[in-house]
Amino acid sequence: MQNDPHPRHRINTTQMNQPTTAVPSHATPNLPQTVEITVQGRRLEVVRIPAGKPGMPELVFLHEGLGSVSHWKDFPARVAEATGCPVTIYSRYGNGNSDLLTEARPVTYMHDEALDSLPDLLQQLHIENPILVGHSDGGSIALIFAGAHNHVRGLILFAPHVFVEDLSVASIAEAKSKFETTNLPEKLARHHRDAARTFWGWNHIWLHPDFRRWNIEEYLSKITCPILAIQGREDQYGTMAQVEAIKRQSAGQVEILALEDCRHSPQRDQPEAVLEAITRFVSKMK
Repeated sequence: MQNDPHPRHRINTTQMNQPTTAVPSHATPNLPQTVEITVQGRRLEVVRIPAGKPGMPELVFLHEGLGSVSHWKDFPARVAEATGCPVTIYSRYGNGNSDLLTEARPVTYMHDEALDSLPDLLQQLHIENPILVGHSDGGSIALIFAGAHNHVRGLILFAPHVFVEDLSVASIAEAKSKFETTNLPEKLARHHRDAARTFWGWNHIWLHPDFRRWNIEEYLSKITCPILAIQGREDQYGTMAQVEAIKRQSAGQVEILALEDCRHSPQRDQPEAVLEAITRFVSKMK
């Protein structure tokens, strides 16, 4: 980009070459753009979908622990189409096509993302007062950010964690066994430059004894923006206690959507119900 006042922010204006995040064929042609920015010294993969309607808030998608831009598939594009909002999706450091993880993740890795990396990214992209859409780890990051910064219009959370449950640890231990004995590495390799580094970076810290004390409930009372918390009743990584704690302790209005026949990824197991809830929630933000 010529005369770019932010030299670290390089935009590739060619149409994105990943069908998993393409806008549906029946949508208006607000084509995604790939963006590369350097955040906290690390290159991150970013996709931006322009607004379909003027004056709409920006939605920033924060993926799960093993997620990435492509792992969301077409869901962000469907949300952009349904709401008319501009959408930003990015792969955190160590995930997707962002820079590879070069060290063990610390217990504070979600705090580091929320307090350092995410503010840097939003500033570089000139995004003010976004609605954060966070899944699992991404939901926890969204909560920490909202509790630490008064710059959020709303939170949409899929299966967020605010403390560690025995169920979570047991399922993450099971995931370790699956990674070692099934084709899970090949599946993850579709979405990450180095699936093994990404997986072990996530798995090792969640199974570390020190991580059992991880807890972000201290941030909840500082959150005043509206929250939509979506939880599957069959979630293998967390129980309804997580979203109930958010509702009980947050200072703002909290709507809980509990979904039957839904595990850890509501946007995959119950996409129509989730899309309808998001559209309704965002419509109140105009």
